[in-house]
Amino acid sequence: MKILAVSDIESKALWDYFDKSRLEGIDVIVSCGDLKAEYLSFLATFFYGPVLYVHGNHDESYEKKPPEGCICIEDQVFVHQGVRFLGLGGSMRYKPGPFQYTDRQMSLRAVRLWPKIAAHHGFDVLVTHAPAFGQGDAPTPAHQGFKSFLSLMDRYSPRVHLHGHVHLNYDPLSGRVRRYQETTIINAYEKYVFELP
Repeated sequence: MKILAVSDIESKALWDYFDKSRLEGIDVIVSCGDLKAEYLSFLATFFYGPVLYVHGNHDESYEKKPPEGCICIEDQVFVHQGVRFLGLGGSMRYKPGPFQYTDRQMSLRAVRLWPKIAAHHGFDVLVTHAPAFGQGDAPTPAHQGFKSFLSLMDRYSPRVHLHGHVHLNYDPLSGRVRRYQETTIINAYEKYVFELP
């Protein structure tokens, strides 16, 4: 399966200078949050597969006007072509507002998903906005990762963890791709295309 992951900043190549051929061969588009609803709706208009998304901490507007033609996978296991996507959006709580959680709150969200995960015999792709603790996060309170994501990877060994939130230009040396045990972690900042291993 070929996946286009997007997050945090609208890619000019996919919007301002859009060429439909850039979506050829893509099976699914996954948004890790903090993108304009109009941008995701635009991609869904020209794409024949599903456009999946979780909320970023700046996606308050989605509550009134969600992306059209897209599928929210928050707190769900969504299956496409046999691949199981688990969605847990939001960031660490650092101010009042929606889509922000303490580590305990995120852990409780993950625990509530256990029956759905069990019903699907696990999951293949963990889709979040924030990173896992110590895995591409940042020391600032707003960009700290969740320990509960480490627990999910320890317990279920998904093939991929997709996240955004930490812009690659914050620290160019941080890298886009890393490995945690059996899971490949990918920072989806702007856009990234990969084949599911």
